[in-house]
Amino acid sequence: MKYSCVIVDDEPLAHEVLEGYISKFEELTLAKKYFNAREAEIYLQANSVDLLFLDIQMPEMTGLELLKRLPERPITILTTAFREFALEGFELGVMDYLLKPIKPERFNGAVNRVMEFFMLKESKTQVIENSNSRENIVIKSGTKTVSLPLAAITHIQGLKDYSIVYTDDNKKYVIKGYLKVIGKIFDEQNFVRVHKSFIMARNHIKNINQDKIEVGGYFIPVGRVFKNDVMAVLKSH
Repeated sequence: MKYSCVIVDDEPLAHEVLEGYISKFEELTLAKKYFNAREAEIYLQANSVDLLFLDIQMPEMTGLELLKRLPERPITILTTAFREFALEGFELGVMDYLLKPIKPERFNGAVNRVMEFFMLKESKTQVIENSNSRENIVIKSGTKTVSLPLAAITHIQGLKDYSIVYTDDNKKYVIKGYLKVIGKIFDEQNFVRVHKSFIMARNHIKNINQDKIEVGGYFIPVGRVFKNDVMAVLKSH
Protein backbone atom coordinates (compact mmCIF):
# COMPACT_ATOMS: atom_id res chain seq x y z
CA MET A 1 0.00 0.00 0.00
CA LYS A 2 1.18 3.51 -0.84
CA TYR A 3 1.09 6.38 1.65
CA SER A 4 1.10 9.98 0.47
CA CYS A 5 3.39 12.45 2.17
CA VAL A 6 4.09 16.19 2.08
CA ILE A 7 7.24 18.13 3.03
CA VAL A 8 6.91 21.61 4.53
CA ASP A 9 10.27 23.23 5.24
CA ASP A 10 11.82 26.57 4.31
CA GLU A 11 15.30 25.12 3.80
CA PRO A 12 16.20 23.74 0.33
CA LEU A 13 18.83 21.43 1.87
CA ALA A 14 16.19 19.93 4.18
CA HIS A 15 14.03 19.17 1.14
CA GLU A 16 16.95 17.48 -0.56
CA VAL A 17 17.73 15.32 2.48
CA LEU A 18 14.09 14.35 3.11
CA GLU A 19 13.40 13.57 -0.53
CA GLY A 20 16.42 11.28 -0.59
CA TYR A 21 15.27 9.43 2.51
CA ILE A 22 11.66 9.20 1.30
CA SER A 23 12.75 7.76 -2.05
CA LYS A 24 14.16 4.71 -0.27
CA PHE A 25 10.69 3.72 0.98
CA GLU A 26 8.58 2.07 -1.73
CA GLU A 27 5.52 2.61 0.47
CA LEU A 28 5.88 6.41 0.42
CA THR A 29 4.79 8.75 -2.36
CA LEU A 30 5.80 12.40 -2.19
CA ALA A 31 2.62 14.24 -3.14
CA LYS A 32 3.75 17.84 -2.62
CA LYS A 33 6.52 19.91 -1.09
CA TYR A 34 6.33 23.48 0.17
CA PHE A 35 8.78 26.08 1.40
CA ASN A 36 6.25 27.98 3.49
CA ALA A 37 3.37 26.97 5.73
CA ARG A 38 0.75 29.27 4.21
CA GLU A 39 0.91 27.60 0.79
CA ALA A 40 0.95 24.20 2.46
CA GLU A 41 -2.17 25.08 4.44
CA ILE A 42 -4.17 25.69 1.27
CA TYR A 43 -3.27 22.24 -0.03
CA LEU A 44 -3.76 20.44 3.28
CA GLN A 45 -7.15 22.04 3.84
CA ALA A 46 -8.36 20.62 0.50
CA ASN A 47 -6.53 17.29 0.29
CA SER A 48 -6.13 14.19 2.43
CA VAL A 49 -2.50 13.34 3.25
CA ASP A 50 -1.21 10.33 5.16
CA LEU A 51 2.08 11.72 6.46
CA LEU A 52 3.41 15.25 6.95
CA PHE A 53 7.09 16.12 7.41
CA LEU A 54 6.92 19.53 9.05
CA ASP A 55 9.56 22.08 10.02
CA ILE A 56 8.76 24.33 12.98
CA GLN A 57 10.63 27.61 12.57
CA MET A 58 9.50 29.15 9.28
CA PRO A 59 8.76 32.77 8.26
CA GLU A 60 5.16 34.08 8.30
CA MET A 61 3.71 30.98 9.95
CA THR A 62 5.40 28.31 12.07
CA GLY A 63 4.80 24.62 11.63
CA LEU A 64 3.00 24.42 14.96
CA GLU A 65 0.70 27.28 13.96
CA LEU A 66 -0.08 25.38 10.77
CA LEU A 67 -1.03 22.26 12.73
CA LYS A 68 -3.34 24.28 14.98
CA ARG A 69 -5.17 25.64 11.93
CA LEU A 70 -5.86 22.23 10.36
CA PRO A 71 -9.22 20.67 11.29
CA GLU A 72 -7.90 17.24 10.20
CA ARG A 73 -4.20 16.80 10.97
CA PRO A 74 -2.20 14.19 9.05
CA ILE A 75 0.11 11.91 10.99
CA THR A 76 3.00 14.31 11.51
CA ILE A 77 6.75 13.99 12.00
CA LEU A 78 8.41 17.24 13.04
CA THR A 79 11.76 18.09 11.40
CA THR A 80 13.46 20.76 13.48
CA ALA A 81 16.75 22.15 14.68
CA PHE A 82 15.12 23.24 17.94
CA ARG A 83 14.65 20.47 20.49
CA GLU A 84 12.70 22.76 22.85
CA PHE A 85 9.69 22.84 20.52
CA ALA A 86 9.22 19.07 20.54
CA LEU A 87 7.12 19.15 23.72
CA GLU A 88 4.58 21.54 22.20
CA GLY A 89 4.51 19.39 19.08
CA PHE A 90 3.49 16.34 21.09
CA GLU A 91 0.69 18.43 22.60
CA LEU A 92 -0.66 18.65 19.05
CA GLY A 93 -0.50 14.90 18.54
CA VAL A 94 2.64 14.49 16.42
CA MET A 95 4.03 10.98 16.04
CA ASP A 96 7.72 11.84 16.39
CA TYR A 97 10.26 14.60 15.89
CA LEU A 98 13.55 14.45 14.02
CA LEU A 99 16.34 16.74 15.15
CA LYS A 100 18.38 18.32 12.34
CA PRO A 101 20.77 17.26 10.93
CA ILE A 102 18.53 14.24 10.47
CA LYS A 103 20.30 10.91 10.61
CA PRO A 104 19.05 8.16 8.29
CA GLU A 105 18.54 5.66 11.13
CA ARG A 106 16.32 8.14 13.01
CA PHE A 107 14.33 8.89 9.87
CA ASN A 108 13.87 5.19 9.14
CA GLY A 109 12.79 4.48 12.70
CA ALA A 110 10.21 7.27 12.69
CA VAL A 111 8.75 6.28 9.32
CA ASN A 112 8.64 2.60 10.26
CA ARG A 113 6.66 3.52 13.39
CA VAL A 114 4.20 5.48 11.25
CA MET A 115 3.71 2.67 8.74
CA GLU A 116 3.33 0.14 11.54
CA PHE A 117 0.66 2.38 13.04
CA PHE A 118 -1.22 2.44 9.72
CA MET A 119 -1.08 -1.34 9.41
CA LEU A 120 -2.06 -2.04 13.01
CA LYS A 121 -4.93 0.42 12.75
CA GLU A 122 -6.45 -1.76 10.04
CA SER A 123 -6.49 -4.77 12.38
CA LYS A 124 -9.32 -3.10 14.36
CA THR A 125 -7.85 -4.01 17.73
CA GLN A 126 -10.13 -3.47 20.70
CA VAL A 127 -10.11 -4.11 24.42
CA ILE A 128 -12.80 -6.70 25.10
CA GLU A 129 -12.13 -7.35 28.77
CA ASN A 130 -10.28 -5.89 31.72
CA SER A 131 -9.24 -8.61 34.14
CA ASN A 132 -10.68 -8.23 37.64
CA SER A 133 -7.27 -9.20 38.99
CA ARG A 134 -5.77 -6.18 37.24
CA GLU A 135 -2.93 -8.38 36.05
CA ASN A 136 -3.80 -8.33 32.36
CA ILE A 137 -6.06 -6.96 29.68
CA VAL A 138 -7.67 -9.08 27.00
CA ILE A 139 -7.71 -7.57 23.54
CA LYS A 140 -8.98 -8.69 20.17
CA SER A 141 -6.62 -8.01 17.27
CA GLY A 142 -8.05 -9.09 13.93
CA THR A 143 -9.02 -12.73 14.38
CA LYS A 144 -6.73 -13.20 17.40
CA THR A 145 -7.58 -12.76 21.06
CA VAL A 146 -4.59 -11.88 23.24
CA SER A 147 -4.24 -11.80 27.01
CA LEU A 148 -1.69 -9.06 27.58
CA PRO A 149 -0.03 -8.84 31.02
CA LEU A 150 -0.07 -5.30 32.35
CA ALA A 151 3.47 -5.91 33.63
CA ALA A 152 4.66 -6.23 30.01
CA ILE A 153 3.41 -2.77 29.02
CA THR A 154 5.98 0.05 28.97
CA HIS A 155 3.80 2.95 27.83
CA ILE A 156 0.68 3.98 25.97
CA GLN A 157 0.59 6.77 23.39
CA GLY A 158 -2.50 8.65 22.31
CA LEU A 159 -2.57 9.53 18.62
CA LYS A 160 -5.70 11.19 17.25
CA ASP A 161 -8.59 8.89 18.20
CA TYR A 162 -6.36 5.84 18.74
CA SER A 163 -4.16 4.57 21.57
CA ILE A 164 -0.93 2.67 20.91
CA VAL A 165 0.09 0.15 23.58
CA TYR A 166 3.83 -0.64 23.67
CA THR A 167 5.30 -3.71 25.38
CA ASP A 168 8.77 -4.60 26.65
CA ASP A 169 9.23 -7.18 23.87
CA ASN A 170 8.78 -4.48 21.19
CA LYS A 171 5.22 -5.41 20.31
CA LYS A 172 2.55 -2.79 19.68
CA TYR A 173 -1.24 -2.80 19.71
CA VAL A 174 -3.27 0.02 18.19
CA ILE A 175 -6.61 0.32 19.95
CA LYS A 176 -9.52 2.40 18.74
CA GLY A 177 -10.27 4.98 21.41
CA TYR A 178 -8.96 8.24 22.83
CA LEU A 179 -6.22 7.99 25.44
CA LYS A 180 -8.38 9.64 28.11
CA VAL A 181 -10.85 6.75 27.70
CA ILE A 182 -8.42 3.86 27.16
CA GLY A 183 -6.25 5.22 29.97
CA LYS A 184 -8.88 4.34 32.57
CA ILE A 185 -7.97 0.67 32.08
CA PHE A 186 -4.48 1.23 33.50
CA ASP A 187 -4.51 1.56 37.28
CA GLU A 188 -2.70 4.41 39.00
CA GLN A 189 -0.76 2.01 41.19
CA ASN A 190 1.25 0.78 38.20
CA PHE A 191 0.84 3.57 35.63
CA VAL A 192 1.16 7.34 35.64
CA ARG A 193 0.22 10.05 33.17
CA VAL A 194 3.43 11.81 32.08
CA HIS A 195 2.04 13.88 29.22
CA LYS A 196 -1.23 14.73 27.57
CA SER A 197 -0.43 12.07 24.97
CA PHE A 198 1.45 9.49 27.08
CA ILE A 199 0.88 7.15 30.01
CA MET A 200 3.87 5.22 31.38
CA ALA A 201 4.43 2.16 33.53
CA ARG A 202 5.92 3.43 36.78
CA ASN A 203 8.64 0.75 36.85
CA HIS A 204 9.97 1.93 33.48
CA ILE A 205 10.60 5.48 34.66
CA LYS A 206 14.31 5.39 35.51
CA ASN A 207 15.39 9.00 34.92
CA ILE A 208 14.42 12.26 33.26
CA ASN A 209 16.76 14.03 30.86
CA GLN A 210 15.69 17.44 29.53
CA ASP A 211 12.03 16.69 30.29
CA LYS A 212 12.15 13.36 28.46
CA ILE A 213 12.11 9.71 29.51
CA GLU A 214 13.94 7.15 27.38
CA VAL A 215 12.29 3.80 26.77
CA GLY A 216 13.89 1.39 24.31
CA GLY A 217 15.66 4.14 22.37
CA TYR A 218 12.50 6.22 22.11
CA PHE A 219 12.09 9.49 24.02
CA ILE A 220 8.80 10.26 25.75
CA PRO A 221 8.11 13.89 26.67
CA VAL A 222 7.17 14.89 30.21
CA GLY A 223 4.46 17.56 30.28
CA ARG A 224 4.87 20.49 32.64
CA VAL A 225 1.67 19.76 34.58
CA PHE A 226 2.70 16.12 35.05
CA LYS A 227 6.35 16.64 36.04
CA ASN A 228 5.73 16.63 39.81
CA ASP A 229 3.96 13.25 39.51
CA VAL A 230 6.89 11.84 37.54
CA MET A 231 9.42 13.16 40.05
CA ALA A 232 7.43 11.51 42.85
CA VAL A 233 7.68 8.19 41.00
CA LEU A 234 11.46 8.58 40.70
CA LYS A 235 11.80 9.31 44.41
CA SER A 236 9.76 6.22 45.27
CA HIS A 237 12.11 3.83 43.47
